[in-house]
Amino acid sequence: MLHLDAAATSPVREEALAAAWPFLTGAFGNPSSTHRLGEEAAAALVDARRSVAAVLGCRASEVVFTSGGTEANNLAVKGIALANPRGRHLVTSRIEHESVLASVDYLVRFHGFEATFVELDARGRVTEAALAETLRHDTTLVSLATANNEVGTVQDVAALTGVAQARGVPFHADAVQAAGSLDVSMAATGVDALSVSGHKLGAPKGVGVLAVRSRVALEPLLHGGGQERGRRSGTENVAFAVAFAVALRLADAERPAGAARDAFIANVLTSIPDAWLTGHASARLPRHASFVVPGVNGETVLLELEQRGVLASAGAACAAGHDEPSHVLLALGYEGDEARTALRFTWGASTTRADLEGVAAALAEIVAKVVTKVVARVASPTRPRALQ
Repeated sequence: MLHLDAAATSPVREEALAAAWPFLTGAFGNPSSTHRLGEEAAAALVDARRSVAAVLGCRASEVVFTSGGTEANNLAVKGIALANPRGRHLVTSRIEHESVLASVDYLVRFHGFEATFVELDARGRVTEAALAETLRHDTTLVSLATANNEVGTVQDVAALTGVAQARGVPFHADAVQAAGSLDVSMAATGVDALSVSGHKLGAPKGVGVLAVRSRVALEPLLHGGGQERGRRSGTENVAFAVAFAVALRLADAERPAGAARDAFIANVLTSIPDAWLTGHASARLPRHASFVVPGVNGETVLLELEQRGVLASAGAACAAGHDEPSHVLLALGYEGDEARTALRFTWGASTTRADLEGVAAALAEIVAKVVTKVVARVASPTRPRALQ
């Protein structure tokens, strides 16, 4: 099977599994214990934290291990907002991951916050001017994803961070999809908080990181033993923290270029005349291609691809099985029927150009077979037919 759903998850890297194994077996101590087993676990956790900090461009003390990207986003949005005395105004966008949108909704419903959704262009990008217009004297946090998981669009995070910080507003970047593909480091982007998930990188499911600057106050979501410097109580998952550190370091060292992506997109748009690229043509993740194909049922196409040994998706895995069209595509101006034709292809390092050429050919055959109607389209600057 050819796995082209890496945005949903990735296989565990052998190096990460090998690094974690000792702490699942012989060196199983609680890092809070003062005996030898505990000290071994504590030392491994210190090393993992330093390794993660080196990649993310922050201090080791600013790394908080979590159970994954969802918890990291919840901790960032709720934790910074509730601890920040500036006010009760939040800024985000309508194409964020549900963990951010739901956290914002929680703060609005239960803590009296207001939320402003920054304006997006048709490809899902936020401009500096658009962000500046949303900021108020009482804005307490801006939370925007570095890259969107469904359409692959990448934001100019460094520029947007500069806009927010010039007004004294902390900036949180959800880098779950971007880590390992782009330089998401806090040193490069200047963000105040950064979320990363392990299973997108080759670590096991169930581990993530929130990196948050020490100057930024953070109200914990979990209370108890005061682990992670009081920011995330609970006995640390040492084995998975070690695996995360290894997977992040290796993925960051292997950051890909986008040439194979561009060839695949061009191939699909050439062989399927009615297909439209979703998201930005060039400012997008290097291993991400997403389309809508009016006149077809996206799920039918995916089933046909699976029968041919290709695993892909319609969008976010957490929304799979829902009848509602993608909130991301709706926010970008697509109609509900168009959004239901969405196809997303995301891949890892082992996927070759030949693999992608074969997928493009298979996709063209399948679409020709299952198309229910031909929808005439006129090229427009908002929905690119080709790379531009």
